[in-house]
Parts: sequence; structure tokens; C-alpha cells
Amino acid sequence: MRLTILNEDNMNISFQKQIIELIKREVVPAIGCTEPMAVALASAKASEVLGKTPQRIEVFLSANVLKNAMGVGIPGTGMIGLPIAIALGALVGKSAYGLEVLRDVDSDSLTNGKALIEKKCIQISLKEQVDKLYIEVICHYEEEFAKVIITKEHTHIVYIEKNNNVLLDQQIDASSENGKEEECNLTFASVYEFATEATIDDIQFILQSAELNRQAAISSAQGNFGHSVCKTVTGVNGKRFLGDSALTHMLAMTSAACDVRMDGAMIPVMSNSGSGNQGIAATLPVLSFADDIECSKEQLIRALTLSHLMVIYIKQSLGRLSALCGCVVAATGASCGITYLMGGTKTQISFAIKNMIGNITGMICDGAKPSCSMKVSSGVSTAMLSALMAIEDKVVSSSEGIIDEDVDISIANLTAIGSSGMEATDRLVLEIMTKKKC
Repeated sequence: MRLTILNEDNMNISFQKQIIELIKREVVPAIGCTEPMAVALASAKASEVLGKTPQRIEVFLSANVLKNAMGVGIPGTGMIGLPIAIALGALVGKSAYGLEVLRDVDSDSLTNGKALIEKKCIQISLKEQVDKLYIEVICHYEEEFAKVIITKEHTHIVYIEKNNNVLLDQQIDASSENGKEEECNLTFASVYEFATEATIDDIQFILQSAELNRQAAISSAQGNFGHSVCKTVTGVNGKRFLGDSALTHMLAMTSAACDVRMDGAMIPVMSNSGSGNQGIAATLPVLSFADDIECSKEQLIRALTLSHLMVIYIKQSLGRLSALCGCVVAATGASCGITYLMGGTKTQISFAIKNMIGNITGMICDGAKPSCSMKVSSGVSTAMLSALMAIEDKVVSSSEGIIDEDVDISIANLTAIGSSGMEATDRLVLEIMTKKKC
């Protein structure tokens, strides 16, 4: 589906409806890290198609999926990594739940999942020369088998086969430009115009992201999750050396939700473009700042919409998975929302984007893991600094680095580096991760 803008100065109703559909498709609840959950989803679907509890499971993954699933906690298990996600997907997962596929995990299913792993029934392999988001799961029972393939998007099942009978095949469409569900005609201008002018009743659903992600942050107080970045910021030393400010409030709230999620707690968050951390980082810095300045409900709705839609726009050209840390993109959206809440103009919001790109472009993604909370915090700090500079009309100029006078070209430069430019970095990161003795 492609969006058509008839007039950027007067957005047509059809285009607005398409943007609303786009946001609703990209901003959705998820439990746990989205890569292992997507693998669990494929495992669940293959098991459902097989119609029996599999005796053996083969899994083939792209490098980026493998990288993002190696070191992250799996909700409800107290374990990390892919084998338990695959086992539970096959045993109790429900594909109808989407990225909440493991919602029904309990102690009995966990015991059974561990037994399946101990029998060495699960084989995981790297698949070369496929899309950066590629998942193939084959469940076997004696001579029967069922195969499921997910590609392009975390819940996009493009192929289903049972015992050599093809039940679904959308692989050709998924690999072609026409098959991509990318709305390539979004621009900074159209994102800004929609967020600031859309009828408030049409976009107030975005508050669901604030409610869900705030609850995830609150749940962090119930224990010590991950590296406890939130509790470090709010602890004795944090208060002594960082103080008590709008910035530290943002850092605490955002890192709290990330701490919980990366540790594998059975707590849903609102994701953005297939990433829970992106959803958290696009939502909670804006929400925290809105709390501090006591803005109106409408201002919060528009700021959140601006943040989330900006992330979606940037991810369209960057891709679902890349060597560039997603917090760079999500924090850029958050900086736009914060600048808007500061009273920033359209031009000043564009300055915030350029300041972000001129600062933290190049932060690598070395997989989903507890320390992602630290990277998210770095993104939040940069988002605040970029917004402060922008509101004072300070901006990284087009004579510096990869910044262009045109904000859309600056974004394109960022995504070109993050996708094709850092491919060698991506391969090296995976090589380092897979060679470690741990």
C-alpha cells in the first residue's frame, strides 16, 4: 500500500485515514523482545499446522534475528535465548496472540519446554542471503512436518506448508517492492502536519501507548530487573550526582520499562515498528516531560503522535532490523515530541532531528539484552539536549558531517548509513557474539 499526498499544505482525508491505519498497525502491544517472540510465533504456527506436539524442530534465522534473540530474557521463564522461546511456542504458544504468543506460559509448560530442550530436539541455524528479518521454522512428527516462514515484519507469515502441500505462499510478493507494506511518501512535513492538525478524537488512541508503557515502568519498582538502570538513576548516588530534574525523571521512567522488558518479565509494552524498546523510547520521555510541565491532554496526544509517527517514518527506509541501534531512531521521535511540548515551531522540531542525527548516529546494535536500558538512556539524554538546543534555534549545520539543509535528506543520510553503510559492522558484531565463550 502506498500513500499519495495531493497537497502537503492541505492534507486530504484519505491520506489522514491511511496514516491512522499505519500507526495502529505499527504501534501494538508486545510481551518480551520482539525477535524471540516472532520466532516463538512461527514455532506456534508451525505446531498448530502440524496438529501434533513436534518431536523435532528446525529453525533457520537471518543474522539480525539471531543477534537480537541470543541474550534477552524470555517472559515467564527466567531464561534467556531462543531454545526456550521455540519450545514454548510449539507447546503452548497461540499464533492468534501475535507478539503476545507466550501469554499462556505456566510452570507446567515451562517444565515441558525445558525437557524438550534437554532432549536436544531443537536445531537453530543461520540462513544466509535472506531478508534481515527472516524466520523459518519446521516442526516434525515422525514423517510429518509443517513449515512456516515469517519475513519483512515480525508477524508477517508469508509461507505455510504441511507434508509438501503448500497452504500459503506470499514469498514473491514479500520480496518485491510492490509487496512491501511501506508507506514511502511520508515526509517530515506530512508527519508534522498530521500530528499537529489531525482531529484530536481520531488520534487519542495513542494514549494507550502511554498507559501501557507507564505501567511497565511502574512494575520495575517490584524487583531488581536487568542492570537496574532506573534504580541507579533514582538512588542515593544518582540523586547526588545527577540531581532531580525533568531529565532524570525521563531517564528513570524510560529505563525502568526497558529494565523490566529486557529482563524477561511477563509484562506487555506498546511497541513501535516491531520493537518494544523503540515503543518505550518513543513514549516515555515524552510522557515524563508532559507530566513535569503539566501540559494539556491534547498537547500530550499530539506530542506522542508526533514522536511515534516520526519513528515509523524513519524506520520505513532504515528497515525493521539493522546495525544501527533502534534507540537512535526512537529517541529522535521523542526529541520531536519534547520540542513540541516546549512550544517549538515546525522549524525548531526539524532542528531537533538534525541535532539528533549529528550526535548519536552510528550507535551499534549488538543484540537485545539487559544493557539496552543503558543505550536507551543515552538516547533519552541526547533527545533532551537536542530539544533544548533546538528551542534556542541552535542546530547542527549542513556544513557539518552528514547533515543536509533539507531535514528529509538528513534522515535519508542517517538511514543509508544504518542500513547499507553498517552492513560490515553488523557481520562483525554477529561474528564476535557467536564466538564468545559464555
